Amino acid sequence: MKTKSVLFLLFLCFQSIFAQDIQGAWEGSLSIQGTSLPLIFNIQKKGDSFQTTLDSPMQGAKGIPVKETTFVNNELQLSAPNLNLKYSGLFNGTAIEGTFVQNGASFPLVLTKMKAGTKALVRPQEPQPPFDYPIEEVTFVNPKDKNTLAGTLTLPKNKKSFPVVVLITGSGAQDRNSTLFGHQPFAVIAHDFAQKGIGVLRLDDRGVGGSSKGGPEDTSANFATDISSAVDFLYSKGYKNIGILGHSEGGLIAPMVANHNKKVQFVISMAGPGIPIDRMMLLQSQSIMKAEGANANQIATTTAFNEKVYAYIINYTGNNLKADFKDYIKQEFKKPTQNQGLTESQIDEFVSQQTNSITNPWYVYFLKFNPDTYWSKIKIPVLALNGTLDVQVKSAENLAGIQTSLQKAGNKKATITELQGLNHLFQEAKTGTVAEYATIEQTIAPKVLNTMSNWILKWGSKN
Repeated sequence: MKTKSVLFLLFLCFQSIFAQDIQGAWEGSLSIQGTSLPLIFNIQKKGDSFQTTLDSPMQGAKGIPVKETTFVNNELQLSAPNLNLKYSGLFNGTAIEGTFVQNGASFPLVLTKMKAGTKALVRPQEPQPPFDYPIEEVTFVNPKDKNTLAGTLTLPKNKKSFPVVVLITGSGAQDRNSTLFGHQPFAVIAHDFAQKGIGVLRLDDRGVGGSSKGGPEDTSANFATDISSAVDFLYSKGYKNIGILGHSEGGLIAPMVANHNKKVQFVISMAGPGIPIDRMMLLQSQSIMKAEGANANQIATTTAFNEKVYAYIINYTGNNLKADFKDYIKQEFKKPTQNQGLTESQIDEFVSQQTNSITNPWYVYFLKFNPDTYWSKIKIPVLALNGTLDVQVKSAENLAGIQTSLQKAGNKKATITELQGLNHLFQEAKTGTVAEYATIEQTIAPKVLNTMSNWILKWGSKN
C-alpha cells in the first residue's frame, strides 16, 4: 500500500520574542523511508510575538494549528498532541537545528532561510479553471456511522445518460483529490473522465477537508460504509449506472462495497491487493529494501522478523494486545540478530513506536485481511490494473491473486492488465521507488486514463 503520508501541517503562535532576522520563509527536509519530504516555515511578526505557518509542498498542505509553542534561550519547542508531533530546535542565528518527533520516531530537521525565486513543484496535468462541465459540491451522512462526508461531483456536459464513478483513496487520511507528493491524481481523473462522458464523485476522507472526524477504532470496514453511502447518495439523485474505483487500500475496499451494495455496477482496482495482506506486506518490504540497496542478508533478516510480528498479530487471542505485543517485540528485539547494537533506551523508543503503530485497530484489521474473501464473490465487470514497477503492491502476485479469486466467482467480465514501466501511483517511472514519486512531473500516465475511461464506457453502455 501506499506509504502512509505524514501530515506536518502546523500553525505556530510564538510566545517569546525572536530576533528580527528570524522572519521569513525557512525550509528543511525530513528523510522518511528513503523519501525527502520538504517543509517550509513562513514566520511573521505579529505585535510582540511571532506567527508561523508550515507548508508541506509535496502534500499540497498549508498551516494547521499547533497547540503549544515556546521559544526560550533560543530554543524552539513545538507540540501538537492531536497529531502526536513534537519539534525541538536551537536557533543559532542563521539556522534552526533540531529534531522532529512523531509517534516515537525521530527525524533530524534543520531549517535554513529560503532563497528568493525557489521553484514550485511542476504538475502539468493538474486541472486549471475555468472548467466547461458541471461541478457540484455535495455533502451527505453515512447512516451507519453517522459521520458527514463532503466531496465534489463532476459531470459530463450536455449528456443525460452516463456512468458515474466513486473514487476511493488509499491508506492514510487524504483529501478528495488524493493529494500526495504534490500530485492530485483524483482531480486529474475526474477532469479526464468528465471530458469523456463519465461522472465522478470524489470525497474527503474522515477528518479531512469537509468530512467529519472518524473514531480511533475505525478500520477499512468503516471506510467501506462511507463508500457504500456514496453509492446510495448517487442512486438517490437518479444515477443508476454507478461504479467504484479504488487505489491501493481503496482497491481493497472496492470489492467489499461491491459485495454489500448491489447498486454497484462495475469495479476498478488500481494497485489493489489480491493476496493476503501479511504476504503482500512482506513482498512490499523486500521490494523497497532491494530498491534502496539492502543486501540479501539484511532483507532475509527483516523478512524473518516481520513474519514473526505479523503471525503474532494475526494469531493473537488474548485480552490486551498492546501490552502483550509490547513485551513480545521487546524480547524479540533484544536478541543479538535484531538489536544491531542499540542501547536500552533506543530499543524502548523503537518498541513504543512499533507497538503504537502495529496494534492500531486499523492496522490489525488490515493485516488480517484476505482480499479473496470478497473478490471471489464478485460477478460484475472488473478492471484490475497495476504497474510493473510498483514496489508497494507487487503487480504480478497481486494481479494473479485477483484473477484467481474472480475465476472462483465464475466472473466472465474481468480484465486484468499489467502496465509496463509504471509505479504505485501509475506514473511512468525509472525505478518505482517511493523517493521518485515527487520528482516525476507526470501525475498519472495518459495510457492509464485512456484504459480506464474506454473500459468504463464499454461496460457503461451495457448497464
